[in-house]
Amino acid sequence: MMRRRLLATALGLSLATLPLASVHAWEARVEGIKNHWERVITEQAEGERGDGLKALAGQAERLVAEHPNAATPLVWQGIIEASWARERSGLGALSSAKSARDALERAVELDPEGHNGSAWVTLGALYHRAPGWPVAFGDDETADRMFRRALSIRPQGIDVNYYYADFLDDEDRHDEAREHARRALVGQAREARRASDEALREEARALLERF
Repeated sequence: MMRRRLLATALGLSLATLPLASVHAWEARVEGIKNHWERVITEQAEGERGDGLKALAGQAERLVAEHPNAATPLVWQGIIEASWARERSGLGALSSAKSARDALERAVELDPEGHNGSAWVTLGALYHRAPGWPVAFGDDETADRMFRRALSIRPQGIDVNYYYADFLDDEDRHDEAREHARRALVGQAREARRASDEALREEARALLERF
């Protein structure tokens, strides 16, 4: 009797550790993808990032397939596909942009905060930059709404304020653009994404110098 209890206890403990181990492995893969993306975006020149982003998009797609109901892999799939869209042209760019939008919209269904606003700001940038109907899904009103959602979650974010400033500048809302560029300039870089945030701070500085 005692032996059966000990066996059951041992099995129970063993089974209880499996999900935790799985979660840790999942987090490690996301961290690896994020770090690789940071290096590609900050260490390679625009126009030379295609191969790295293509490889990362494949990794993110596989991770999402294995964890379809987890929001964070979807957010990173969206971020990577959005970055790749900027490197591509024609139908390839549109394909990546649509893949990014679909992944991010699924992510915010699962996590309304969108990974601390990252999904929302990326959606805003996608709706801002994509061509409008009938070519694609670009829409300025939707972009504005997405950016405002991101700001409600992380109002001091460098990325949130820079991308919103860029959008506002294109909309000829220059006073608002200037204000958000200033916020990006003094915003706090995230420890986990310091390199890309600091690069965007410099973009905000360059935007302010144009006014």
